[in-house]
Amino acid sequence: VQLVESGGGLVQAGGSLRLTCAASGFSFDDYVIAWFRRAPGKEREGISCISSSDRIENYADSVKGRFTASSDNAQNILFLQMNNLKSDDTAVYYCAAVRASKIKLWRYPRRWTWTDEYEHWGQGTQVTVSS
Repeated sequence: VQLVESGGGLVQAGGSLRLTCAASGFSFDDYVIAWFRRAPGKEREGISCISSSDRIENYADSVKGRFTASSDNAQNILFLQMNNLKSDDTAVYYCAAVRASKIKLWRYPRRWTWTDEYEHWGQGTQVTVSS
């Protein structure tokens, strides 16, 4: 199993970026795929998740209305479209995956933000927003 993020970079406040997470070794159909980020001096924060099997799409309040996650299950690619970026969005962004049958979001809907639940992680991509 491998997750590889790309698309990070330097952008001015108000700008946009699209992150990509390419996955291999498993099927998106059976997994919850999430985006996390870690800002300097802060803990890792869950910002979005998608579960095809549970038909769930979640966002943290800090990014709701600005970020949109999507997936191409046939290609095993996860996207994060980030618009109206702010300096507070500066962080390393990670994608993560866990079997839907393990995390059971249908029963425990808030678990998607728990980092310990995830089985696989990418190496991260840096996003820097200049003000």
